Amino acid sequence: MFKGLSRLFGREKEMPAADLSSIGADMHSHLIPGIDDGAKTIEDSLNLIRALHASGYQKLITTPHVMSDYYRNTPETILGGLEQVKAAVREEGIPVSIEAAAEYYVDDGFMRKLEEEQLLTFGDRYLLVEVSYINPPDSIHSVLFRAQTLGYRPILAHPERYPYWYHDLDQYLAFYEKGIILQLNINSLSGYYGPDARRIAEKLIEMDVIGAVGTDMHHDRHLEALQFARKSSALHTLMERPLLNHEL
Repeated sequence: MFKGLSRLFGREKEMPAADLSSIGADMHSHLIPGIDDGAKTIEDSLNLIRALHASGYQKLITTPHVMSDYYRNTPETILGGLEQVKAAVREEGIPVSIEAAAEYYVDDGFMRKLEEEQLLTFGDRYLLVEVSYINPPDSIHSVLFRAQTLGYRPILAHPERYPYWYHDLDQYLAFYEKGIILQLNINSLSGYYGPDARRIAEKLIEMDVIGAVGTDMHHDRHLEALQFARKSSALHTLMERPLLNHEL
């Protein structure tokens, strides 16, 4: 895979590796061990956190998956895991601040939670959501509007990874115009998720509709891809723009 990434970057002017401290906080990652498809052990968590700090991040907002049929995380499991990670970070003396929210999968269970529960957010009630990679979510605009009426500020995770919108860029504009923040995965700019995701990521930056960026860090392979992505000219362009990350 990473030889392929090298070939991809060989096609564009080599840029110096971006210092990610200028982005602000990383607001999308999976660093709490054993509760989703991210870090498996506390040692994994610490290794990822050390590497993110070395890349420039001073603050990390980790966002475990919440999916009704698969990752049935609750505020209790997430915040309890956060305390374990924070204690380990303090013991290791890593100078980084860590908070937690969640990445909510929009399904029937999410709708119930939205109406009945206090969802985990960060900053000024920012709510991170994702949708299916396979089936276009027909009701997504009404769902996110409902979240807005309840006082949440929705962020759509990695829009460049939803292939059913690749030939309908107006969908991205519709989210942007309705006040939905679009959050790009930095590793999309390395080609990690494939050439189409990279192409759309670069197009969204060109359209100037990206409002936040995240590493979506899960494991060591993502760390390696991040080193390629830091040299992307598109990332350098994005980092010159105002991003939500700066406020967190």
